[in-house]
Amino acid sequence: MNEARIENASVLVEGNLIKMVSTDDIDAKGATIIDGGGRTLTPGFIDNHVHLQLPGPTLPSMEANSTWEDLAISGVASAEMYLMQGFTTVRDAGGANAGLQRAIDSGMIDGPRVYPSAAFLGTRGGHADFASFTAPVGAPSNFSRLNMAQEVDSVADVQKFGRNNFRMGASQLKFMQSGGVVSAFDPWQLVAGSQAEIEAAVQVASEYGSYVMAHSYRKEAIVNALNAGVRSIEHGFMFDCEISALMAEKDAYITTNLTAFDPGLLNIPAVRDVPASLAKAKSASAAFTDYLDNMRECPAKRGHHTDCVGSVDACNIQIAYEKYLANEFFGAYTSLVALTSVGGEIAAMSGDFMNPYPAGKLGVIEEGAYADILLIDGNPLEDFAVVGTGDQWFGADPRPDSPETIRLIMKDGVIYKNTLN
Repeated sequence: MNEARIENASVLVEGNLIKMVSTDDIDAKGATIIDGGGRTLTPGFIDNHVHLQLPGPTLPSMEANSTWEDLAISGVASAEMYLMQGFTTVRDAGGANAGLQRAIDSGMIDGPRVYPSAAFLGTRGGHADFASFTAPVGAPSNFSRLNMAQEVDSVADVQKFGRNNFRMGASQLKFMQSGGVVSAFDPWQLVAGSQAEIEAAVQVASEYGSYVMAHSYRKEAIVNALNAGVRSIEHGFMFDCEISALMAEKDAYITTNLTAFDPGLLNIPAVRDVPASLAKAKSASAAFTDYLDNMRECPAKRGHHTDCVGSVDACNIQIAYEKYLANEFFGAYTSLVALTSVGGEIAAMSGDFMNPYPAGKLGVIEEGAYADILLIDGNPLEDFAVVGTGDQWFGADPRPDSPETIRLIMKDGVIYKNTLN
């Protein structure tokens, strides 16, 4: 991606791929011409950490009260919403198997490309343990029955459920290595899973030519994950310059939900309405204050990450606010890179076998890349609001179904929105 717009360029699309990019006239007989009218053409956006089938309002509620129909219907609505917000690719960071992806790819429903992780993998009492408080060890839960979360307490468990995830259509594995905030039993400071278990997840992913993404908060957890071969650190709130250097050595990526640095975090229903989660959120917020300064001083390869658990309307607002915070914290150019080309590099790590979209690159406008394209009013490098930002989280008015400034949305060579006329 360039730090300035390339003026008066043309892009030729044939089928679902970009055939040519040129600042000269392109001679293509019979082609349909779309006049951008001086607008900005960008790759479709990529969100590297979504949960399409976690509608909330809390994890205990979803475990106790959600049927597969509830979760599936939410997934359909969420997928359409993400596409209409300009996201042509998402990486589902746990909870979704390949069913939603197949429905989108077949044209049955509208949505972005989906890179599923299938079931969260985590230890008993860890961030993937969504069972009720009184559930005995080994008892099936709603989430385990649906392969949305699996308890792994040995190398053998990791191997069994990791391989099953790939069987169920995962593109990569998700290991819950730290605790979290919106979960019942785990302190966020938890360092869960032995080094051998994390290495087992990496070994299984390597069998499939893919990689592991790890939910990691504490520095010790992040370092353990990177040394085990994990390629994508999720959240990574204790990031510092030593971690940045290790990430460069290991060719690893980080994706962080920047809303974690907003005081409004304490008002999320999944946090506010669960006393243990509220206490953890207060403690975590106090501990994560150096992330932004460290990332500016020692930048790493960072992808865009929203991590919304909740209703479609609430996630629509959170997506816009996450875009807004990215620009506030890191500026327009860095934010656009996180939204596009870095996400494409992360997607490609799923390898030759498990990458569901191997025919072209994602997140770039170049010959041979997928024709995932946005046309946007104005210049986002000068006014980032045109990508569909919102400067308020809780208390914000409902967002439009699609930002007015995103005038055209094309995914896989198919136009899903066109308001240019």
